[in-house]
Formats: sequence, C-alpha cells, structure tokens
Amino acid sequence: MCYPDVCMDDLTARLARDVDTAFADLMATHQDLVFGVALRVVGNRASAEDVAQEAFVRAYRALKGYPAARIQELRLRPWLARISLNLARNDRRAKRPTDPLDDAPDHATPGDGPVRLAERREEHRFWSGLLNQLPERYRLAVALRHVEGLSYQEISDALARPVGSVKSDVHRGVRELRAAYEAEQRTIAKREAV
Repeated sequence: MCYPDVCMDDLTARLARDVDTAFADLMATHQDLVFGVALRVVGNRASAEDVAQEAFVRAYRALKGYPAARIQELRLRPWLARISLNLARNDRRAKRPTDPLDDAPDHATPGDGPVRLAERREEHRFWSGLLNQLPERYRLAVALRHVEGLSYQEISDALARPVGSVKSDVHRGVRELRAAYEAEQRTIAKREAV
C-alpha cells in the first residue's frame, strides 16, 4: 500500500527519469480524475472520453518537453485536472452539450443484482441532476472536492483561484446542493401524499 503523496512523488520521479516508461502508470492512476473533470464540464460521455484522450496526449507532449527538474516539481493531480478542464471548456464552447444524465457511468460492484444496479443508476441520476443545477463555479468546486477527492490546494491549482475562494465555492455549492435535495424531498413527499 502506498500513501498518495508518496505514490505521486515516486511517479513524478519515474516520469522525470523516463516519460515513456512511466506514462502508462500516470494514465492508469489519473484516468478517472481526467475523465470525471471532462464529464462534469461537457456533460456527455463520448465527448468526455475524447477530451480525456486529448488531455493525456497534451500531458505527454508537455512532459516530453519539460526538463526533469520541472517534472519532479509537478503536482500531477491539479496539473492534469487543469488540462482536462481547459480542453473540456473548449469542447463545450464548440458544441452544445447533451443531457449528462443519459451518460451516467455504471457503478456496479461485485454481487450487485439487476435491482441494485438499477437503484444505483437512479441514485446517480438523481445526484447528477442536482449537481448539474448548480452554477458552474460551485459545480466544479464541489465535484472536484467531493467526487474526485482533490484537496482544496489541488482544486485551487486546477481552477487557478485562491484557496479561500475555492473553500467558499465548495461550501456554498454544498449548501445549495443540500437545499436542492431538501426541496426535491419535499416535492416527492407531497406527490406521495396525494
């Protein structure tokens, strides 16, 4: 088992020694983050896959051009999140996004039957719908913190905003998400009472 900082330090050291040999590990370690950021911005699974692929192509090209010392100083998660975010925003500007709820990923675990899988999908659609109602500033901050698990400093680096602003955006986004959840629950309760 490795701790995140130790693993990242080892990965950056390996990338600094030989980008070609270590790049597959970089992709395997961070593919969910890069795809998740892209999906939250473009709202379409196919477009997000394209953005994620392009993000890794750009990352590879950048790493090949960086000196070893610069690679070792990289904070990989926010750096990759920023690349994915920029590409996703460019993609979104070029296209009109589709409904992200139709592209919800499967979150099956071993032993899940069809009923549990359907419940998980419905739950994912519900929370995705609430999250997608937030203004982008809050949606990205909340998703990066609570879905992707980035630290406030990593989110600050990825979004190029001060840590205090990021903390405020996460707090406000969670507050709005909670209010939307409670409103939705009241609506459901009224419907069931009829």
